[in-house]
Amino acid sequence: MRVCDAMTTNVQLCTPQDSIRDAAEAMATLNIGLLPVAENDRLVGMISDRDIATRGIAMGRGPDAPVRDVMTADVKYCFEDQDIDEVTRNMADIQVRRLPVLARNKRLVGIIALGDIAVSKPGDGAATALHGISRPGGQHAGAVTG
Repeated sequence: MRVCDAMTTNVQLCTPQDSIRDAAEAMATLNIGLLPVAENDRLVGMISDRDIATRGIAMGRGPDAPVRDVMTADVKYCFEDQDIDEVTRNMADIQVRRLPVLARNKRLVGIIALGDIAVSKPGDGAATALHGISRPGGQHAGAVTG
């Protein structure tokens, strides 16, 4: 099974200039915890509800602070034509629950989340990924930057 067979294709975007309030409101409306950040039709970052809490509010930034101040600029991603088992193992290795999905021309075409994998691919792939993701440490463990 390929990533494109399981990913979510309707993706809400925000820009680096949007306020973290706008991003938080979009997440609340859509009942999601992550938004891709795009500028000039290019993926430049990701902002999560955790980014808003730890890099925004915890660091004294108000709701009108721009997304660029709290987003994660080091974007991990996968390609729509990759094998879902390969991507699931990678998600476990890098300890992320969601990845933006790009076409080979680097255009954003979707998001793949553990929930997408669990629903679309029977077996223990999502459980294996969650086990790896849940290891202590990881990319965002205590990652508060000034």
